[in-house]
Amino acid sequence: MRRIVVVLILIAVAGSTFWWFSRPKPIAVQLAEIGHGKVEASIANTRAGTVEACQRTKMSPIIGGRIVYLGVKEGDHVKKGQVLMRLWNDDQRAQTGVAQKQVETASKHVKEVCAQADNAVREADRSSRLRARGFISEGAEDKARSEAESRKAACAAARAEVGQASAQVNLSTVQQRRTELVAPFDGVIAEIVGELGEYTTPSPPGVATPPAIDLIDPTCLYIKAPMDEVDAPKMRVGQIARVTLDAFHGQIFPAHVRRVAPYVQAVEKQARTVDVEASLDRPADIPRMLVGYSADLEIVLDSHDNVLRVPTSALMEGGRVLRYLPESGKLEEVQLKTGIANWEFTEVLDGLKAGDRVVLSLEREGVKAGALVRPEDKPAGK
Repeated sequence: MRRIVVVLILIAVAGSTFWWFSRPKPIAVQLAEIGHGKVEASIANTRAGTVEACQRTKMSPIIGGRIVYLGVKEGDHVKKGQVLMRLWNDDQRAQTGVAQKQVETASKHVKEVCAQADNAVREADRSSRLRARGFISEGAEDKARSEAESRKAACAAARAEVGQASAQVNLSTVQQRRTELVAPFDGVIAEIVGELGEYTTPSPPGVATPPAIDLIDPTCLYIKAPMDEVDAPKMRVGQIARVTLDAFHGQIFPAHVRRVAPYVQAVEKQARTVDVEASLDRPADIPRMLVGYSADLEIVLDSHDNVLRVPTSALMEGGRVLRYLPESGKLEEVQLKTGIANWEFTEVLDGLKAGDRVVLSLEREGVKAGALVRPEDKPAGK
């Protein structure tokens, strides 16, 4: 009898040991507690945006020629109207000198011819008086009158020659300006293509020739970013926006939408997008940025304060979550009614209450409704 009892005890111990080692082990999961806070509906750019200058011009000379004057270097601050580059134009300056001499000569000729015209007019008036008194014939009077009219016409022609010569001077001056690059606004020289003595050419239509000088106004910057075409109806000028830049990790720059392009960009092998421009709200942020920085743009469409919210990463397809039941250590699936959302939080209208805990680590094997789980310890410092 005692032997039977011992055998039964050994069988029980073995069975308990087998159950203990073969029992389901709880899965470690990350949990998030449901609480109240702010939820925003927002959209973001599909590809990296760019910091752009409100004024930027890539200048090339109107005509080709050899660079004989280069008054700036990259990084220089320049003023509006400042001559930046000049090409060889000695021939045009010589033509201007000739035209100026022609103006001087024509002006002197005007004095001479017009003085003769005045004298002829006086002679014609004297002839009229003499004819009235019968001292000269009618033919003599007509001759004097004709001579006066001829002299007056010669005076007018001489004056026209002065105008023509002056126009030639203006033309030569304009032609000289075609050999100069002048700053159209205050700015900074970003790039110069060409050195003193080198030959530079204009950029013909359809040919991607580098500009001679790239001028940027760094005092006015904006963010340009492509947004998905499906979001175009949601966007409008004046909406609140946030800008983040790789160069300033973790910093958010407040902004607002200043322009939504009235057309869709259809670039081959890329999703169709709509370009959106945003202006920075704080002027003090502008000097910190450089034109060409990559930037991300988030546009706030709607905002609800102090609402029940769940981390968006906890949502499964169809707006479902896995809620943790502390009494049993198991998970149950809950269908939610949700409101506005963004990548971080989703508004909960029904299905959860404050204090509930939901699973974040949905990608782990075995995490499903009914699974036995244990909360994972939070990393230190979080």
